[in-house]
Amino acid sequence: MRQSYLFTSESVSEGHPDKVADQISDAIVDLFLSKDPEARIACETMTTTQLVVLAGEIRCKGVYEDGAWAAGAQEEIEATVRNTVKRIGYEQEGFHWETFRFENNLHAQSAHIAQGVDASGNKDEGAGDQGIMFGFACDETPDLMPATLYYSHRILHRMAQDRHSGAAPFLEPDAKSQVTLRFDYGVPVACTAIVVSTQHAKGYDAGEKEAELHAYVKSVVADLLPAELLSDDTVYHINPTGSFEIGGPDGDAGLTGRKIIVDTYGGASPHGGGAFSGKDPTKVDRSAAYITRYLAKNIVAAGLAKRCTIQLAYAIGVAKPLSLYVDTHGTGTVGDDKIEAAIGEIAKLGELTPRGIRTHLGLNKPIYEQTAAYGHFGRNPDGDAFPWEKLDLVDDLKAALF
Repeated sequence: MRQSYLFTSESVSEGHPDKVADQISDAIVDLFLSKDPEARIACETMTTTQLVVLAGEIRCKGVYEDGAWAAGAQEEIEATVRNTVKRIGYEQEGFHWETFRFENNLHAQSAHIAQGVDASGNKDEGAGDQGIMFGFACDETPDLMPATLYYSHRILHRMAQDRHSGAAPFLEPDAKSQVTLRFDYGVPVACTAIVVSTQHAKGYDAGEKEAELHAYVKSVVADLLPAELLSDDTVYHINPTGSFEIGGPDGDAGLTGRKIIVDTYGGASPHGGGAFSGKDPTKVDRSAAYITRYLAKNIVAAGLAKRCTIQLAYAIGVAKPLSLYVDTHGTGTVGDDKIEAAIGEIAKLGELTPRGIRTHLGLNKPIYEQTAAYGHFGRNPDGDAFPWEKLDLVDDLKAALF
């Protein structure tokens, strides 16, 4: 491991145009799963100035069957979309939850895809697509996430809380953050740079109002980052381009699935390429990424490693994974091959099939809209939310290894 290096991760707020799209797509997933836990959804969203467009494939009992919508279904979809944008806080001339144009282009799932995924006779439910999925955990933070991403998320989440509560009325929904830390032998020891670009009310780009905004951002950073990481040498770039009054979908088009590194590990781990939002949990892009995070987190929590990367691979229509790979980056207390074998011995995981994953983690529930901003990982489990963050596999892993 290198003695000293810099590493950077970024985050984006719930009002970022791509995140608006992600949250809308996952609100649609939740809507359909609330009607039919076995619903199939692949919903993509595009946002731009005063326009939201849905496209994709669905199958949902009682809502969309045999190519026809149930009475009132399309109106409920539109209301869900508008309520999501309202919750985020867009009431601007260029993007307003009540007045944007809306198009629903969802249609029936391909029968050829469905036949490979559906269970039938002696055939178990197959994966919804081919692909590779990665999970990661490390001991840099209490939530076992990379520190650079952990703090980037927390800065924007606090700013959103203050915007919604009225504590920071000059903030608007769109924002980005970036944190650079210096590491010595893999341990974060100093914050060298903070970047925050936030949409703001008129006039907060000059004079006393600009100074107020800058002071507010620095106070948030000081409150959230450990004091020992900050110093007079920490460089701040706050709205470095100047004015940021036009933001969100009015300032830049948004698409579902364009922030997969923000959603995962901030670049500290590989990513297989598949996005999460808008997909029901038969899609292993989502469910297998959740189970690999769950496994990696429990491995680190069990003291088996300080860092852990796990990869799974699937073929469309095939239930069992093609491969399982564990890499503890030289930090493991037992061999990586032994950890792989131990995972295979834990019967409750259902051989890591799509149905086994969904059953073990309880994924056929409307829990996804809340995942679509501030990261899918490193969030504290709350009831049914974020079940892949639970540490209930630690004893099973120890029992299989010792």
